[in-house]
Amino acid sequence: MKKTILAVLALFTVSLSNSATPNIPRPVANDLVVHEWGTFTTIAGRDGTALDWRPLNVKSDLPTFVYSVEKNDGFRGNFKETGKRDPARVRMETPVIYFYSGKEMDIDVAVRFPDGQITEWYPQAGLINGRYGPDKPKLMANGIHWGTVRLLPNEKPAYLREAAASHYYPARETDAVPIRVCNVDKTRVETENFLFYRGIGNFDLPLRARLDGTRILISDGTKKCLNDGSANLMIFENRGGRIGFRMVPDVTKDITAERPALDANIGTVLAQLEKSLISQGLYAKEARAMIATWRDSWFEEGLRIFYILPRKTTDAILPLSVEPTPRETVRVLVGRTELITPEMTQDVRARVARLRSDSPEIREMARQDLKKYGRFFEPILKELLQTETDAAMRTQLERLIALE
Repeated sequence: MKKTILAVLALFTVSLSNSATPNIPRPVANDLVVHEWGTFTTIAGRDGTALDWRPLNVKSDLPTFVYSVEKNDGFRGNFKETGKRDPARVRMETPVIYFYSGKEMDIDVAVRFPDGQITEWYPQAGLINGRYGPDKPKLMANGIHWGTVRLLPNEKPAYLREAAASHYYPARETDAVPIRVCNVDKTRVETENFLFYRGIGNFDLPLRARLDGTRILISDGTKKCLNDGSANLMIFENRGGRIGFRMVPDVTKDITAERPALDANIGTVLAQLEKSLISQGLYAKEARAMIATWRDSWFEEGLRIFYILPRKTTDAILPLSVEPTPRETVRVLVGRTELITPEMTQDVRARVARLRSDSPEIREMARQDLKKYGRFFEPILKELLQTETDAAMRTQLERLIALE
């Protein structure tokens, strides 16, 4: 009889780790608060739809202790991801989950990602299996399950840190309680201030945006009411070191906005973003940690739109399961849509032309200048190819795309 009960319990545990968020009522732990932030990055094509690109085709900015499919790391259970450089429409960037409690306790945490795959994570975790669509039968990590996570409100552990700078570390600057996760062999433990994961996916986000001269045409591409009439949208541009932004208070219908005047200062931009994040439920330190994490990337050269996804959209894309049920759960996922501007395509075209120069110095300078476009380089090349009429230039663009 005892063996039968244990077998049933084991099957029940496996079922939870490989299923959707359970619908079984759980007792509420009134002391537990869960907060999460992260970013979904897309690149808008000429018609406003998201382009396919390769978000992982750049050198990682993460510490070496973070697990990654790029390094061929395996999930708990030794499952190793495949297809890591497949094109995708969406880069899920650095969601981090914080926990707050006045008492030490064990919780169980899992996040499903039905239309994507997990590519980086820390601490170590197991996967939630799934298939990446009927036409792609290979097994993918369609979710992540950390299992038992121990909250340590009375401890101040020394977190791993490397000498090299990283976007990873600013996320620790909060009042969240430390966590501890046991590794697969139960003898090695990992501590951190949050649960971290990243991924890539192919799904539709609410916002569609495209350039029409100096105007930006913005619409709710999913027809699901982009912001529910509550969240602000920011258009930001950095052109040659001069910056500007424009706030759009409500996107419940198609709108047209002008590109912002380049007359702002970064302090004003940061203050406005922090205010928007806090209005969605993040603590002030969490909002600052998010901005500090992405400051270099968010405000680099280019034209982009930031918007906060409705909670129901976030929950549909990334179903989160925390047991026991928290007293409060806040999830603030920011959409980031990159717009390829005429200035960018003209600049890239001019520098690509210099790659055919007879001068080695000019060719090398052009290669170095093109590196600034990073992971957005290939989409810009593809946009150029759509309208390019010069045969030699088309050949050069096709060669560069093939190398990406």
